[in-house]
Amino acid sequence: MSGKVKILDIEQVNQKINRLAWQVYEHNNQQKEIVIVGVDTRGLIIAKELAKIIKKISHLDITIGHLKIDKKSPYNNPIDLNLSSEAYINKVVVICDDVLNSGKTLIYAARYFLKIPLLKLSTVVLVDRNHNRYPVKSDFVGLSLATTLQEYVNVTLEGADQGVYLS
Repeated sequence: MSGKVKILDIEQVNQKINRLAWQVYEHNNQQKEIVIVGVDTRGLIIAKELAKIIKKISHLDITIGHLKIDKKSPYNNPIDLNLSSEAYINKVVVICDDVLNSGKTLIYAARYFLKIPLLKLSTVVLVDRNHNRYPVKSDFVGLSLATTLQEYVNVTLEGADQGVYLS
């Protein structure tokens, strides 16, 4: 496939994020606080947007975390979180990422949180490609997209070309 095909424009991306925020809230409306953790750059942008919407529609206190993980080689490199374990111990943690490709990033991100007792661990992705090589599914998905293994999904959340593209 040559070139990029826009799958979602920024308005559609915002609609998906809004719906995801409502779903996260509906599944956690009995809580006082949740911790939303964004994986690297685009996952963090999504986490911040989710938090902004959830704060508008609910009473929940939100803590935002930034998880830095080497997506190509998470097993050889340390995972870094900007929160201390006290910030999420015995709380609901929601991990956010832009695209679920093979499941590797989400499974290693989830593994990071299994060292500390949590109330609940959930995952959010904007796009699920349905090509999992690891036994992980996202709890909340903005768009489920059937692609070939040769196709690439690119999420752009900053700048003039914001949207989701398939190439």
